Amino acid sequence: MALTLSFDVAMAGLAMTLAHLVMLYSDPGVTVLPVKAWTLATTSFMLAAAAGFVIGGVHRQVWRHMGAPDAVRLVQGIALAVFLYLPVMVALNGRLIDPLPVLLVATALWTAAAFAGRMIARYRSTNAPFQIFQRIPRQSQPVLLVGDPSSWIDVLRRLEYSGNGTTLRVLGLIDVNGNEPGRAVRGLPIMGSLKELGNVINVLALRYGSAPWIAVTGPARDRAMMGDILEIASTHGAHIMALGHDAAAQTLEPVRPADLLARPERELDLRPVHELLSGANVLVTGGGGSIGSELARQVARQSPASLAIVESSEFNLYQIDHHLRALHPGLPLASHLGDVRDTARLAAIFAESKPEIVIHAAALKHVPLMEENICEAILTNVGGAVAVARAAAASGASRFVFISTDKAVTPDNVMGATKRLAELAISRIISEARMGGAMVRFGNVLGSSGSVVPLFERQIAAGGPVTLTDPEATRYFMTIEEATALVLQAAALQQETQHAELFVLDMGEPIAIRQLAETMIRLKGKVPGVDIEITTMGMRKGEKRHEALTYDHEALEPTAVEGVNRVTSQAPAGELLDKQVNALIEAARRHDTSEALRLLGVLVPEYGAERPKDEQRRPA
Repeated sequence: MALTLSFDVAMAGLAMTLAHLVMLYSDPGVTVLPVKAWTLATTSFMLAAAAGFVIGGVHRQVWRHMGAPDAVRLVQGIALAVFLYLPVMVALNGRLIDPLPVLLVATALWTAAAFAGRMIARYRSTNAPFQIFQRIPRQSQPVLLVGDPSSWIDVLRRLEYSGNGTTLRVLGLIDVNGNEPGRAVRGLPIMGSLKELGNVINVLALRYGSAPWIAVTGPARDRAMMGDILEIASTHGAHIMALGHDAAAQTLEPVRPADLLARPERELDLRPVHELLSGANVLVTGGGGSIGSELARQVARQSPASLAIVESSEFNLYQIDHHLRALHPGLPLASHLGDVRDTARLAAIFAESKPEIVIHAAALKHVPLMEENICEAILTNVGGAVAVARAAAASGASRFVFISTDKAVTPDNVMGATKRLAELAISRIISEARMGGAMVRFGNVLGSSGSVVPLFERQIAAGGPVTLTDPEATRYFMTIEEATALVLQAAALQQETQHAELFVLDMGEPIAIRQLAETMIRLKGKVPGVDIEITTMGMRKGEKRHEALTYDHEALEPTAVEGVNRVTSQAPAGELLDKQVNALIEAARRHDTSEALRLLGVLVPEYGAERPKDEQRRPA
């Protein structure tokens, strides 16, 4: 600020000097520069310039980020300086040379120099010096932008370029790093750091009648920082929104629960996935579900020869079919309504589709419900998986991809035990067929139909309470987009035939469910425990406090794809597995729950019914 103010004051002195020289050469009666008059006029004008710019706040401007509001303020500062100089000029009347013409010339020259300096700074920063004359719209939703200078400029520039420009009105800036408070960026004041955010919200709420929305961008979207901002915003009654980095920066979007992961974006090489899927016949089971539909969307983008979807829900199948046909009108798409437990239906679908790559995502995944519907879980998660794998082998498919879960590790519930058994059974089928197999294990997916996030959203919308099973429970979370992208990367990594590899996705650090609930409440501008109550109802059947991604006997090694690890010590399946699996499925068909549980415990010893009763399927 001292440097920029010094430049402006120096330019004022230079302008006054040049104005005197202009008078010297234009007035034949003046042959020598009147040093005394020049000194008095220049000194007074420089002092007035300094005072006018400080009073007007012009010295706080960041030149390389100037916009039209800054340009207006600059003109106001110059006018104020001239106004302050006028009394001095009148008082020194008779001791100055042509005071009024000199002032007019000096003002014009000073204005040109001040704008030139700022335009040069803008040119060095953006190659667009005339952006200082572009105005950010002042109508629309008032917001307070929280981030850092680089993220602010990215947003504000696009606000200036936007055609309609009536969506946002940025009132001020909060620097998460606490740098340069009091300065201005494109005419918008830096109102403070995160420590002052609450006070700033209160002041703006008093001035504008309601709390502004808090728009977070750049480093403010970091997981830890987002939590602090949410807490402050909700306490002061402000809604928190997000600004992306796309061309639609002038629109605010609600912060999604997925944003709370704040996982660094992975730069994935899509070439191996494209080479795997391009020109191939692909079949996705459970293609209408949360994960299956996203897999279908990502597969469709890789130009497969054909895409077949198998889904038991008519509505889900209709939705994904409609979506894919709208986005990919040239894609040969076949949508099959059917159950993976129906071997005859599968045989007909596979005979028609002749898939080269099969992605099996169909499953029953809701842990407490599967505890109450044990036989159905076995029939779908084991019987269905085995049926699809055998149909793939019979049809000559070259690659089989199976979606597993972290609940398959030391399972305390039927759902996890059936998924673990499916891993073993599919591995056995693949080893006997000429297929390559990739089994991918990962944790909870944010926003999926079985996720806790939609439940919390419904409870918050209803005014609470938000229900937790255990205040200390933690879970691994990943976005649907990231999980499915890594599943396809894992499928591309598997190159060998007659072999099934188990991959585990890097889920990051587990998230406390209570923290997730509190954060989601704050996302709605509410205060946990005040506006929305949080209650604990106790662990449900089969639930754990904490999940794991691998067994003790499994070792992980990194792969060429960041976020995908390979399991190197997978336990081989025994020769009796096929007969035992068939016996299990038959018991489930008869709805012989006790026999089905016994066989499930034999096949998955970690879940086994022979464990002491105080260790059987209890909350961990």
